[in-house]
Amino acid sequence: MGAGHDHAGANTNSRRLAIALGLTSTFLVAEVAAGFVFNSLALLSDAAHMFTDAAALAIALVAIRIGARKPDDRRTFGYRRFEILAAAFNAVLLFGVAIYVLVEGIQRLREPEAVESTGMLVVAVLGLVINLISMRLLSAGKDKSLNVKGAYLEVWADMLGSLGVIVAALVIRFTGWLWVDPVVAIGIGLWVLPRTWVLLRDSTNILLESAPREMVVAEVRKAMLETAGVTGVHDLHVWVTGADQASASAHVVLADGADAEDVRQAVSARLRKDHKLEHITIQIERVACEDAAIAHL
Repeated sequence: MGAGHDHAGANTNSRRLAIALGLTSTFLVAEVAAGFVFNSLALLSDAAHMFTDAAALAIALVAIRIGARKPDDRRTFGYRRFEILAAAFNAVLLFGVAIYVLVEGIQRLREPEAVESTGMLVVAVLGLVINLISMRLLSAGKDKSLNVKGAYLEVWADMLGSLGVIVAALVIRFTGWLWVDPVVAIGIGLWVLPRTWVLLRDSTNILLESAPREMVVAEVRKAMLETAGVTGVHDLHVWVTGADQASASAHVVLADGADAEDVRQAVSARLRKDHKLEHITIQIERVACEDAAIAHL
């Protein structure tokens, strides 16, 4: 049942990503052209983010389709980690764009250039509409897929960029302050960087097979040791293969007279109930492995 749910979710995310990609790619061409025509760094900054949006959506779409493939004899865990690789790549891409915009913005502050505010305003409003539609499409899947979350964050950042360009265009139109254009561009870059770091951190933790951030492994071990029939636990590992798939494996040493299957089921049930772990592998032992660092209650 869980596998079917994952497959259905992947199909839904795939369709939504495809629609968002089509909208974003179509508008990207117009925004890049407008940025050069109207000589607006803020607009080009927003277009750069729109480009990373399109790249992120395309990568996410491919990653979800590859990640939905079933495990085989070579990749026995399946292809879900491909989505995490895509999320990490999107984070690196965002870092690069944000740094470029910061550097170019500082240069524009030193040497302000004329900007066509009316054209900026029209294009930014259209971009905002596209961003809002894309965000709506991706919001449902962002908490269950780190890859979709990465694409969602890209679109979110671009939406703020569009709002920033709208404000900059209005200010320049009514005051003539050309420095507002690079200031808005720099602001967009500074806003994106910390959120990009969070995405890179989360994807790196998954690739390193770290325990979920909200989970305390010591408490997982304690729960296992408190289960009737368990005298020791060692080689406990807790990790995630995707943003929504926590797994655990451990060796459990039985007490004298304890039934192996009863203990295995009891430990698994407790981990599911108390720690929301669904993918659990328990190796039952009458005698602990040699050189094992066994934890006792």
